[in-house]
Amino acid sequence: MNRRRILVAISAAQLATGVAGQVIAVRDRRPFDTPLLGKRGRPEDVVRDSVFNGTALSAPVTMLLTQAVATARLAKGPSPVAARTLGILGATMTFGFLIEREFPKAFSPSGFDPVVTPVAAGGFALAAAMARTGLRRS
Repeated sequence: MNRRRILVAISAAQLATGVAGQVIAVRDRRPFDTPLLGKRGRPEDVVRDSVFNGTALSAPVTMLLTQAVATARLAKGPSPVAARTLGILGATMTFGFLIEREFPKAFSPSGFDPVVTPVAAGGFALAAAMARTGLRRS
């Protein structure tokens, strides 16, 4: 399998975890909380904030839409711009997971959740793989 197809597969899987994270966060009212950036959402604003700020479990809707467009474009054929876009989004999402307060909690004994923990782990691992694959030189 070539690099382009691998990146499309990784991105599609990461996008699915991002959508799952959105659904879970909206359902459970889990706002974003990024102490490093000094920004924190409120449970009552999670739907509104999910568009541009993301949630505790996913990137913003705007990033997910950009990812979907770039993935679809790359699936059609080679596109250095789409591949680079996915790499940058993956790197940004990886950083986002690391600065989100909810992320390490999902892996602690008291914070383990059979739904949330796999979504957080999958989203992070796939975002990192997307960054590595998308930003790797041909």
